[in-house]
Amino acid sequence: MSPQPASTSSSAIVWPSVITVISAAILIGAEVFGAAFAGGWALAILFGLDDTAAHILQAVLFGIGVLIMVAFIRAAQRIEPFFKRA
Repeated sequence: MSPQPASTSSSAIVWPSVITVISAAILIGAEVFGAAFAGGWALAILFGLDDTAAHILQAVLFGIGVLIMVAFIRAAQRIEPFFKRA
């Protein structure tokens, strides 16, 4: 049995793409998580919930925000690839 040949391809990080996606993620993340906390607080007041229920609602909305950010970064990576094959 002959061993598999070593892969000679290397990949380089495309820093402008990485910086663009990270910058957009910071901006959008601030909006998403701010809306999650404010929305949880507003919904808790609207439905007359106590502080514990308000925090639970905020945590649920925060979790949804995390899913939104993961989806955003994955989609952004398809448009702005982080690595370039050399």
